[in-house]
Amino acid sequence: MPGARPSVMRWDVRAFDLFAPVYDRFMPPTDGVTLRKGLAVADREIDRILEVGGGSGRVAREVGATVVDPARGMLRRARRRGLETVQASATDLPHPDGSVDAVVVIDAFHHFPAGQRCLSEMARVLAPGGVLVITDFDRGTRLGRALDLAERCVGFDSTFCTASELEAAIESTGLDARPIEYGFETTVAGVKPPTDR
Repeated sequence: MPGARPSVMRWDVRAFDLFAPVYDRFMPPTDGVTLRKGLAVADREIDRILEVGGGSGRVAREVGATVVDPARGMLRRARRRGLETVQASATDLPHPDGSVDAVVVIDAFHHFPAGQRCLSEMARVLAPGGVLVITDFDRGTRLGRALDLAERCVGFDSTFCTASELEAAIESTGLDARPIEYGFETTVAGVKPPTDR
């Protein structure tokens, strides 16, 4: 993965703590149709879902997920919505191997430090047949390049991927990558194969 970073970026987490009270006012609504298409490729029933980098829980609320995020301010907002929360980084999820049916990451993967390690962690916690669904901004598009520049200008240490880089990174964890939607916002799912393969 391009530009993998070794540790949690403190400014990104601090910034989201600061932005938490107004975050939902400025974020566009979630594309629930694309998210559900991603979840539908799972090879098992979906019951236990984690939203990693879930912030205020705006997506988790739609699919009944537990919010996992390192920013305390964001988790407070998610708890006010009645959601279960876990304060943790995507680099070290506190969940046992094979303990969830789905992991979703919406518009947050570019903020994750050490992206490949995070992908491996998310694959680890998936049960066989479970699905990882990532929606993020494709830096191969004109808008993606502009967003990359804008985030750097405000001090974020973001690492954006192209759609093909994201697919390859998901495949390298042993998940079967399945493209769902291409464009400025790209969605790729990864299904964990059965253990007997």
